[in-house]
Parts: sequence; structure tokens; C-alpha cells
Amino acid sequence: MGVRVVFADDNYLVREGVAGLLTEAAEVELVATAADPQSLHQAVATHRPDAVLTDIRMPPTFTTEGIDAAKRIRAEFPETGVVVLSQYVEEDYAFELLSDGVAGLGYLLKERVSQLDDLVRALYDVARGGSALDPLVVEGLLDRRARESSSALTALTGREREVLQELATGRSNAATAKSLFMSERAVEKHVGSVFQKLGLVNESEVNRRVMAVLAYLEATGGPTSR
Repeated sequence: MGVRVVFADDNYLVREGVAGLLTEAAEVELVATAADPQSLHQAVATHRPDAVLTDIRMPPTFTTEGIDAAKRIRAEFPETGVVVLSQYVEEDYAFELLSDGVAGLGYLLKERVSQLDDLVRALYDVARGGSALDPLVVEGLLDRRARESSSALTALTGREREVLQELATGRSNAATAKSLFMSERAVEKHVGSVFQKLGLVNESEVNRRVMAVLAYLEATGGPTSR
């Protein structure tokens, strides 16, 4: 089944070029294009697409209109995923976009647009409630998360760090309990405490685990081996 898409970019040539590229993909049905946030929102309200592809900079200020539009769309039309396109890696903007969670959101560099298979995959991922992040954006986010969370890791108890280390190897709560000779209930309590100390209480369960592990790996220099 194809993914229904609305594309927004204020530049006419870019809009027409990307629209033409999207129509080449048999899996994509381009239902509308837009040149500004207002027409984008109207198109989403009218067509209820599976996914939106939008430039990050649009009128009137050419700063974060794409991010603002993405957040509004996700709030008002949660069944619609959004991929934001940026010319450069801008960690502050990416962090702002993903600050309330990564579900249904993507952040790609514009250079990826020419890689049609990757672009289509990203649209499918956000349409299904997943995320699609450019590898260079992920690298920038990791650097930022490391700067923000390294001091927080020092607040963890020895046991909490051991539990987090087990999570970093991909172990489940049950496997962690077995490895550390603890009850599964005790592991759950430690995991909850880790999330609290790392400021991840408002994330989904999956996102909290991912971000906690990323914080650990960045602060310790890499994954553990066993």
C-alpha cells in the first residue's frame, strides 16, 4: 500500500523538482504541495496524508517554521508523520523538533532527497509512527546529549550504573536481573530511577531506553563487551 504525502517548500523550483522526484516512486502518492506553513496546514487538514515532507525554513521568518508546523501537525493530526528537511546539520533545531519525543518524526538533510529509496523509507517510517533521522543529525544529537547528560550520570548509584550498563548491551529487564543476580522487580525500580535522574520521565518507554543507553555510551566512550 502506498504512502500519501504532502510536500512543502517555499522555493518554486525546489518544490517542483522534489514533487517530480516523488511522483517517480510507485510507493508514493503526492496529494498536494504547499509553499508556506498556512497552506501546508490547510493541505494536511484537507487531505489527511500519511506523511508530510517539509523544508525547515519557510516564510515569514525562514527560521523554524518547518519545526513549528511539524509539531502542530503531530498534535492535531497524530496519524500523520512528518519529515523535516534541512540544508545543514543544526543540532538545536533537531533537538527542538524531537524534544517531545521522536515518534512520527524525521529530520533529514536535503542532500538525502536525491536518494529516493532512502527518502521513501523515511516517509514510510514516520507514517507508521516510527522515526527517521539522518546519520549526521544523530551524531550531532549524541554530542549534545553527551554534553547535557555526562554530569547526570555521576548522580547514579553504583547499582544503577550496573543496570544501565546491562541495558547498553541490549539486555531486557529479565536478562539484566539474571546477570546481576537481582529480582526483576528490583531491576525495574533501578531503571525507573535512572530515567528520573537522566530527565527522561516524559519519553515513551522505548525512547527512554534508547536515550538512556545513548547517554551511557557517550559518557563511557562506547559499548561494553561481554
